[in-house]
Amino acid sequence: MSVVVAARRTWIGVTGRGHRRVDETTLAAAVLTAAARDAGLHAVDDVVLGNAAGHGGNVARRAALAAGLTAPGVTVDRQCASGLAAVAVGAALVDAGQAAAVLPGGVESGSRAPARAHGVLAYDRASFAPPPWADPGLGVAADRLARDRGTSRARQHAWAVRSHERVRTAHAAGRFATETVAVGALDRDEHARRLDPPLLDRLPGAFVAGGSVTAASAAPVGDGAAAVAVVPGGAPGLRVRAVATCGTDPSRPMLGPVAAVRAVCARAGVTLDDVAAVELVEAFAVQALAVTDDLGAADDPRWNADGGTLGLGHPFGASGAVAVVRLFARLVTAGAPAGTLGLATAAAAGGLGVALLVEVVR
Repeated sequence: MSVVVAARRTWIGVTGRGHRRVDETTLAAAVLTAAARDAGLHAVDDVVLGNAAGHGGNVARRAALAAGLTAPGVTVDRQCASGLAAVAVGAALVDAGQAAAVLPGGVESGSRAPARAHGVLAYDRASFAPPPWADPGLGVAADRLARDRGTSRARQHAWAVRSHERVRTAHAAGRFATETVAVGALDRDEHARRLDPPLLDRLPGAFVAGGSVTAASAAPVGDGAAAVAVVPGGAPGLRVRAVATCGTDPSRPMLGPVAAVRAVCARAGVTLDDVAAVELVEAFAVQALAVTDDLGAADDPRWNADGGTLGLGHPFGASGAVAVVRLFARLVTAGAPAGTLGLATAAAAGGLGVALLVEVVR
């Protein structure tokens, strides 16, 4: 079975700031180069990159060439789950015997994402579901979820504060040092800061007038990339035990991870209690709360132990791959024993959930 033997990410920049002049090809090439070097790979059979809002033109191929690789390259779009889906595709290629070494991951540059147009009319975002399906904007969907669940803005802000605090603590302890590669002058994740709860209480609704989802409880668009090296079994790293991708109600796009986590655990014959570390792409605090509530994991310290997307920032196409990089650091680099399980999961616009279950091999 396929094994992740190396994992790297860039520092994540705030849109319009640290990485504003760095295009997605350069960001992705940096992590591809680092992951290949860490894995001792001089050639790979393919590069698979998630990308959700970029310029098009197959960024995976461009990044492969920029990294000095002759691999063909394919770009995957599952929106916020794109990077995780790319890792799943890379693992499937290896498992099927179609490749001996693949570099999957994801990249996004919110700073350089192009303005979109349809005919002569500019539009705010792509459509994620056609009529007669509901197709709410994600911020509106998050606010509706909070209202339906009775999730207070105070509880949402408490999750966001914790995410920022955990990222800042991990930075101070140097826990991100071995998983990152610097691009340009940025030398840390740019978004995390101290959040003052009394000030958060004054924030207006970010998407709905009078709503409970605010700028603090919604992950900001970011700039960044992540990549892993996947090879056949036999090397130490993270063995891919199972993958599950679920299509769910597009009007409730936040809840996809609930179905995906249940499906991946059933596929692997384990329970969530067997998993030592979980990385959830927390696009919104209310989403993270709803998912952990539904899975019986509220306030579970195994989830996003060093903070998540709310504190790190959210480069859409990369965040799912960042979750796998974080699992590699938390389990392989940190010395977890063989057999230890980890789980990465993400929701995506249009009603999707992706989950990847991995196991430490030594």
